[in-house]
Amino acid sequence: MSWKPGDRREARDMMVRVDQAGEYGATRIYAGQLAIMGDRTPMARMINGMALQEEEHRAFFDGVLARRGIRPTALQPFWNVAGFALGAVTAALGPEAAMACTAAVETEIDKHYQQQVDELARDDDDPELRTAVLKFQAEELEHRDTALGHGAENALGYPVLSALIRLGCRVAIASSKRI
Repeated sequence: MSWKPGDRREARDMMVRVDQAGEYGATRIYAGQLAIMGDRTPMARMINGMALQEEEHRAFFDGVLARRGIRPTALQPFWNVAGFALGAVTAALGPEAAMACTAAVETEIDKHYQQQVDELARDDDDPELRTAVLKFQAEELEHRDTALGHGAENALGYPVLSALIRLGCRVAIASSKRI
């Protein structure tokens, strides 16, 4: 596909907008999980470590939004509540459900980031964004693998829970691109 300069900028703006929204949502999911689980268990310490990485990702995208004059999604107040609620509900269902949530979210984020990496590689005109997305994608895959290694698939109703969370992620990504 041949991009016009304005088209590329609009595509990059959407990438940054949705990535910032996603990283913000991830921080809220982990906040909800930790609100239920507390901070004294090994699982909570692991979740806190993943949450700190998500905060770093969000801070990067916050900075890009500001530097490039990109408006954030208008849905951020909704993602604040929805992310926290998803985290709290999955943690209330148990540690395996909390891990199922992480595995599902990170599976979709990996696909989303891979699409961006592929697009950024075609144009190769935004190395800062491409480098960050590659780094964050690798860290999200670590989160997914950690969650799977800590019982995600043992959660009650895992296939349904995972499918619903993944669908929610796809809807969140699509709506945050434009709104």
